[in-house]
Amino acid sequence: MGSITSTMILAILPEILLLVLAMLVLILDLVVKPEWRRNLAWVTASGILIIMGVSVAIARPPMQADYLWGGMVRWDWAGFVFGQLVMFGAAMTALFGMDVDGLGDRGEFYILLLASTIGMTFLASSADLIMVYLSLETVAIPLYVLAGFLLLSDRSVEAGFKYLVFGAMSSAFMLYGFTLLYGFTGTTNLYEIVSSEYMQSIASDTVSKWPLIGILVLILVGFSFKVSAVPMHFWAPDVYEGAPTPIAGFLSTASKAVGFLILMRVFLIAFPVISQQWGALLAAISVATMTLGNMLALAQKNIKRMLAYSSIAHAGYALIGVATLTGLGLIATVYYLIGYLASNLAAFGAVSAYSKIVGSDEIKDFSGMSRRSPGLALIMLVAFLSLSGMPPFAGFIGKFLVFAAAVQAQLIWLAVVGVLNSIIGLYYYLVVLKVVYLYRSDEDEKPARMSAPVMFSLVILVVGIIVIGTFISPWFNWSYLAAAGLF
Repeated sequence: MGSITSTMILAILPEILLLVLAMLVLILDLVVKPEWRRNLAWVTASGILIIMGVSVAIARPPMQADYLWGGMVRWDWAGFVFGQLVMFGAAMTALFGMDVDGLGDRGEFYILLLASTIGMTFLASSADLIMVYLSLETVAIPLYVLAGFLLLSDRSVEAGFKYLVFGAMSSAFMLYGFTLLYGFTGTTNLYEIVSSEYMQSIASDTVSKWPLIGILVLILVGFSFKVSAVPMHFWAPDVYEGAPTPIAGFLSTASKAVGFLILMRVFLIAFPVISQQWGALLAAISVATMTLGNMLALAQKNIKRMLAYSSIAHAGYALIGVATLTGLGLIATVYYLIGYLASNLAAFGAVSAYSKIVGSDEIKDFSGMSRRSPGLALIMLVAFLSLSGMPPFAGFIGKFLVFAAAVQAQLIWLAVVGVLNSIIGLYYYLVVLKVVYLYRSDEDEKPARMSAPVMFSLVILVVGIIVIGTFISPWFNWSYLAAAGLF
C-alpha cells in the first residue's frame, strides 16, 4: 500500500474526527458529575456539526473518484454526500435522546451512536466486499445494543433481541453471497468484479446467468433487511415500537439511507450484466413494499408502529428510482432520501417529545396536542405532510422525481402504483393529524413544554424540510454529484 499520504488522510478525515469525538465523550463521561451527563448530547451534536463543516471545507472529494487504502475506500461524491447525511442524522438523534429517561444521561448512548455513525460513513465509501461487510457490522452491532438499551423495559429488550437475531440471519445470507461472488470472479473489489473473466463470459452469453442471479438474491436479502424492504421488513414494527424513539428515528433514516447507497453501488457496479433482471426484481419488490407498508399502516393504533410501516412504504418509493436503471432515477432516489431523512427525523422527534409528556405512544393519546403545544403540533403537521408528499415540502419533490424517473423509463405502471400508494399514505397521516388538531383531552389546559435541545433540533429539521422542498437546485446538484460518483 505504500506510505500514508495527505490524500489518504483527507479521505477518512470525518471518520478520524468522529473517533476523536467518541474518545472525548468517553473521557467526559468518566470525569463529569452524573447530573451534567445530559450535556454530552450538546458535546456530541456540536462536535458532529463541526466535523461536517470541516469536511465540507477541506475534505471534499475530487470530481474524479480516487481509490485509496489499498482499494478498500473510494473517495467520491456519493460517499461524501451520504456521509454528511448520516452525520447530520446522528447529531439530531443525540439531541432528541437528551431528555429520554435512561438514555440521555448515559455516555454509552452517545459513544454507541458515534460508533455506528463511523460505520455508516465507512460503508458509504466502501469499494471492496470485505470493507462493505466490516462496515455493515460496525453499523449494526451498536444499533443492536441501542435498540435494547432500556434494560428496564421489556419491549426495548425484546426489540434489541429481535433486531440482533434477524440482523444476524440476513447478514449470514449476504456474506454467503459475497463469498460465492468472490469464488466466481476471483476478486473482492467492487470495481474489478465487472471486468473478471466470469462476468465477461456472462456478457458474451457463453455462461448461464442463473448462478449470478442466485448470488444477487442472497446479497439482496441482506440489503433488503437494511432498508426494511419486503420480504425482509418484518423486524421493523416490533423494533421501532420497542426501541427508544430517537433510536427508532435514526434506524429509519440514517441507517436506511446508507443501506440504499451501498445497494446502488454494489448492484450498479458489480452486476451490470444482469441489470435488466435485478431491475425487474427491484420493481416488483418496490410494489410489494409500498403496498404492504401502507396497507398495514392503516390499521395501527400505536404511532411508532404506524411510522414503522410508513418507513417500509418509503423504502418502496425510493426503490422506484433504483429500478428504473436511469441517471434520473438514481438522482431521484438520492434526493428522496435527503428529504425523507429530514421529514422522518422530525416526525420521530415530535413523537418522542410528546410521548414523554403524556407517557404513551398510542395515537389516541395525542388528542389535544395542538392546544397543549401548538408549536409541536405544527412541526408534526409539516413532517407528516412532507412524508405524504404534499407541496411545498421536501417529500413532494422527492416523490415527483422518482415518479418522473419511472415515467421516463417507460415504467408508467410503476409510477401509477406509487401515486395510488401515496394517496393511501396521505389518509393515515391525516388520521393522526385529525387526532392532534380536532380531538380534545382532559388536560387541554395544561401546557406541554419542550426542552431547548429538542426544540432546537426540530426547528432545524422543519426549516430543512421547507428549504429542500422549495430551493431545489442546490439539493438536486448534490444528488447529481452523488449519483454520478457511483460510476
